[in-house]
Amino acid sequence: MWGQVKKIGLSLCLASLSVPACADAIDGHWCHKDGRRFSIRGPEILTPGGKAMEGNYSRHWFSYVVPIPEPGAGETIFMTLLNENTVQTRLGEAATAQEVWIRCTPSISAINALRSSS
Repeated sequence: MWGQVKKIGLSLCLASLSVPACADAIDGHWCHKDGRRFSIRGPEILTPGGKAMEGNYSRHWFSYVVPIPEPGAGETIFMTLLNENTVQTRLGEAATAQEVWIRCTPSISAINALRSSS
């Protein structure tokens, strides 16, 4: 009986290793349904307008001041990670101008690069 308990325990441990890791950080590439994109890597952001800059980073939130000439220039964008694939943004302190962004799927060129590197 003890042997079967060990086998079951080992099976459960091995099965838990096959579960995909969850991204629980705001870092990554984010897409809006209208085609805009931004990327976060630690305190660095590539804004939807293409400006590389730094902002205020925490694992589950991010904020930055919108650069000129992007819409909302001079205001602060606040971002909150809602779950591993969804970020909610708001422009300024008021919670009126909120948007939902989703984690971007890999592009075809990125998939091809992964295939050629393996």
